Amino acid sequence: MSRSKLQDRIRLANVETKHAEQFNNLLRYVFQVTNRDLQIFGWENREITQAKLPVLKYADVVGWFDGDKLISQLAVYPFQVNIFGHIYEMGGLTGVGTYPEYANLGLMNKLMLHALTKMRDRKQSISYLFPYSIPYYRRKGWEIITDKISFEVPDTQLPKMRNVPGNVERVTIEHPDIKVIYDQFAVQHHGAMIRNELAWEEYLRWDLDDMTVGIYYNNNDEPMGYLLYWVAEEIFYIKEMVYIVEEARTGLWNFISAHFSMIKLVKGDIYKGEPLSFLLDDGDIKETIAPYFMARIVDVRLFIEQYPFKRQDKDCELVFNLSDPMLEWNRGTFTLSVDREGKGSLQEGGLNPSLTLDIPTLTTMLMGYKRPTYLARIGRIQTDEVTIHLLEGLIRPEHPYFSDYF
Repeated sequence: MSRSKLQDRIRLANVETKHAEQFNNLLRYVFQVTNRDLQIFGWENREITQAKLPVLKYADVVGWFDGDKLISQLAVYPFQVNIFGHIYEMGGLTGVGTYPEYANLGLMNKLMLHALTKMRDRKQSISYLFPYSIPYYRRKGWEIITDKISFEVPDTQLPKMRNVPGNVERVTIEHPDIKVIYDQFAVQHHGAMIRNELAWEEYLRWDLDDMTVGIYYNNNDEPMGYLLYWVAEEIFYIKEMVYIVEEARTGLWNFISAHFSMIKLVKGDIYKGEPLSFLLDDGDIKETIAPYFMARIVDVRLFIEQYPFKRQDKDCELVFNLSDPMLEWNRGTFTLSVDREGKGSLQEGGLNPSLTLDIPTLTTMLMGYKRPTYLARIGRIQTDEVTIHLLEGLIRPEHPYFSDYF
């Protein structure tokens, strides 16, 4: 059949719970999840289908159908994130896939445009995703905003035990204090997910059944930090370490070090952009850094209206040219106005723009992942020294944190 006839035959529609098996099969094919992979985690195909039903119930899932066959799809989760202390509605893009025989028809580009338009309608001014191809998503307007630092600490280099007034208790993953701690942590950390029930389900979906939790309680029995972990084959695996105060971090590492007779190695990940080595007595450890999540501004005007710029001595104004590979409402010349309190507004038009950039660069800059000075030096923004100085004074110097996965 010719490609033109094929394009006439396919249709765009919502993916519903009745399509759960097809949704699952497409994901498994695209991401090469085999039956052996599922057996390692103790999953059966039926369980996978059931586990993904919340996605089809609560996320906005749309796809292309060839007759009754689902051939291309993506999902958008209704999430929230903390951006410099302000809670933003965020569209979490996931479940992206197309069967190869339907490639090069522009199906995914149309799906993304459809999804981004609906995000804008829902006031989701920013979108996050985990990239399976950074170049592909950069072409669609996303850019890297967080890193993951993976570390390995041999048992001989575990930190020495230090006195803390509290103690660690081992509990199950269902313990309510875990969410109490994380909720406090998330509002303290720029970029972090504000985890609703769907976010927690996604975060824990693929974890091993024998994962356990250690919670640090201070001298007043208040929960101040937790550790999600498991031990296997003499390796202590850290899924997540969250703490509200440094005392809790010390207490949790004391707990890890107490396993020295059982383990040879500790492995884990850090998402703060702060290497672990500096905090250890013997910091000569293996650490590797890799890009983690990407983001893109969906609606630049709404994003700016919510964005907390740094306070200024006087009102300021900046005219700039913005390009976007997909969204026409993010293209053109804009005038940014910021008052003394750091409240911004954006208007279309303006004379003599002093800055030119694209939406991926604007996203990573406003998220604090890369600074204006650096972006100008590598040619990602075209501007002058006066404008660079202005931007440096407007954007808060805090690196994004994001440890979730969906």
